[in-house]
Amino acid sequence: MSDGTADLAARLVAGDRAALARALTRMERTPADAVGIDRIIAPHTGRAYTVGITGAPGAGKSTLVGALLEQAVREDRRTAVLALDPRSPFTHGAILGDRMRMERSTADERVFVRSMTADAHGGGLSATTPLAVRAMDAAGWPVIVIETVGVGQSELDIVEAAHTTVVVLNPGWGDEVQSVKAGLLEIADVFVINKAERDGADELRHDLERLLTLGGARPWRVPIVQTSAHEGLGVSDVWRAIEAHRTHQTESGLLVRRREQFHRLAVRTLVNQVISARLDNAWDTAEVKSALAMVDAGQSALADVSGLILEKVLAGGGQADA
Repeated sequence: MSDGTADLAARLVAGDRAALARALTRMERTPADAVGIDRIIAPHTGRAYTVGITGAPGAGKSTLVGALLEQAVREDRRTAVLALDPRSPFTHGAILGDRMRMERSTADERVFVRSMTADAHGGGLSATTPLAVRAMDAAGWPVIVIETVGVGQSELDIVEAAHTTVVVLNPGWGDEVQSVKAGLLEIADVFVINKAERDGADELRHDLERLLTLGGARPWRVPIVQTSAHEGLGVSDVWRAIEAHRTHQTESGLLVRRREQFHRLAVRTLVNQVISARLDNAWDTAEVKSALAMVDAGQSALADVSGLILEKVLAGGGQADA
């Protein structure tokens, strides 16, 4: 853990925006710093409500998030955004398109926007996402919006990271089929049909309504909101749908379960980081190299090598290093 972590964490908890930004940078670059900061801020977490914005690339997620921020400012709603971006092939850093599109709102003190690379984790998020959300929570942001990099069939971790999951679709993209294939129908708490001025928006709405009836009665009736985010149309309805889902979860007790899911995701992410690091170290040991040579010679099975490596990984201890 780097020097000055305690002071940085204290300023973060006091609401210092610069300290939060610096802490997020350190958390993303150095896993030990992420663990160290989280240990200090832990007593100040558990207050924020998280909203996940997900959907296929090009669905207009960033435009919608920007419009949601502008609406939040008009309603005096303090909101932070964690925008997950693909890693640049040239600089190996986040492509900051999301932040650029949200530029109109970022100057307001009621808004905080952070971009973070997403390619280090396979679920549409990043390995640092859970700890970054906890840092924003500890810094006093009551609402945190997480925008995924874009989902496919396996990129559904957002349902564990967010209390409310908003799935953004577009008319004319075959989204009815995609919503079933990728599991989006099951994870959506709110559907948003963005670019609703296009032909096919009403047809998509009818398709979604039909699909939502196939599973029988549900405790939460998933709303379908049509928006034209670039014009700001329908954005306030998205906020109302999110608030209605939050009320439903609070009254039904489901919010406690969502928080437990988030903590499982966070712990699993930390465990995976530790195991991955120890696995990388295990490859370089003479014992493992010898075992691999025996596999090459046909004198040993793959299961023998994997068992040996597993022993070395587990022998490293039971806690994440800080």
